[in-house]
Amino acid sequence: MYNSFFIRKSDQFFLKDNDIAKKIVNSLSFQNYNSVVEVGPGLGILTQNLLKCVASNHLFLIESDKDLIHFLMKFFPISKNRIIHNTFLKWNPDQIFLKNFAIIGNFPYSISSPILFHILKYSRYIPECIGMFQKEFAEKITSHKGGNRYGRLSVLIQIFYEVKYLFNVESSFFYPKPNVCSAVISLKRKKKVFTPVYQQLLFKCVQMAFHQRRKKLKNSLKLWNHLSKFHEISFLDKRAEELSAKDFLKLTKEIEIRK
Repeated sequence: MYNSFFIRKSDQFFLKDNDIAKKIVNSLSFQNYNSVVEVGPGLGILTQNLLKCVASNHLFLIESDKDLIHFLMKFFPISKNRIIHNTFLKWNPDQIFLKNFAIIGNFPYSISSPILFHILKYSRYIPECIGMFQKEFAEKITSHKGGNRYGRLSVLIQIFYEVKYLFNVESSFFYPKPNVCSAVISLKRKKKVFTPVYQQLLFKCVQMAFHQRRKKLKNSLKLWNHLSKFHEISFLDKRAEELSAKDFLKLTKEIEIRK
């Protein structure tokens, strides 16, 4: 099975160990949602384990490759309209009226950041995500203030989700064998609810702060010229990498009050 597909899909790495696949699927809580969306199912090693935990009419597969779509339709008892031929980055859950679902997948490493930004875009619908990423990227998302890998995406994900580094997956568990190790992380949505205006301000604040991460915030946030008048605003003498996710929430609230 792997050989025939590898001839045409040499740029893809397929998980081949069912024990690891089972462990990934079992990392889902299956609480507070009925549906699960698998991103990039490939040859279906996660899919076959998901079907043991969730009804087929509540499982959706998003796959961009036509050949793999045909493969999935042939081998898995999932209705045609639940196997979605699209890229996840272009997919809108509103199109199928899906409002409350978990995300799971062995995500393409080359677009890991855009995938998480897309999850953030629809976070109101996604209470949980279990994802496999390149190990280095997983360490970045789970890192905290002061770390070299800590950045804009680390902050934003940690504002909206409780983030947990679950386990490593060695390259020997894939076919063909990649040159990097992988890791699985868990995202569980926090209960905080933000207004659209505050959320937009929050994203802008974090983006500007990390655009010039070595500068103090009073300089990197200079677009808001009026901030220099408010010396009592917290954190302005610190750099972005010195602030936690909670600190950025406090900073954004203070900026919002004084706008």
